[in-house]
Amino acid sequence: MKTNTCSVSFSINGEKKTFATRPDEKLLDLLRREGYKGTKYGCGQGTCGACTVIMDGKAVYACLLYSMQAEGRKVRTIESMGTYDKPAPIQVELVAAGAVQCGYCIPGIIMSATALMETEKDISDEVAKEYMDGNLCRCTGYEKIWVALRRTIDRAAAAPAKKASAKGGKK
Repeated sequence: MKTNTCSVSFSINGEKKTFATRPDEKLLDLLRREGYKGTKYGCGQGTCGACTVIMDGKAVYACLLYSMQAEGRKVRTIESMGTYDKPAPIQVELVAAGAVQCGYCIPGIIMSATALMETEKDISDEVAKEYMDGNLCRCTGYEKIWVALRRTIDRAAAAPAKKASAKGGKK
């Protein structure tokens, strides 16, 4: 029996690429096959958030999307975030708060938090909880994750004010 194969082209972490795929292949499976292993398989039903990626600025579950749905889109995975030597602010805060235990859920949590901070202004706890509602963590009990997220949000909000006051002070 012949397998139908096709190609899909999209931007992955800022780089335009074309991948061989099948019409029934999930985006999560394509990403992992192509080496983007930070995006995790959890439930396969869009309920745990381990597979969260950012597509065109929105957090989405890669386990629910067919790879062909990424055609022409901009997809970001955890690999687009900070490095070991220069972690992203949310990564720093998660570690500082002791929120990283087994680490399996953390890539999805980071991607949801990133989408939140890139799309929302003046982020209330209610809005943050709504964004993060689809990310499960069975190790931490969430409190440390919330502490890290709130610190990251608050520091990001304070950063423009610091830059503005620094510029205003120079003549």
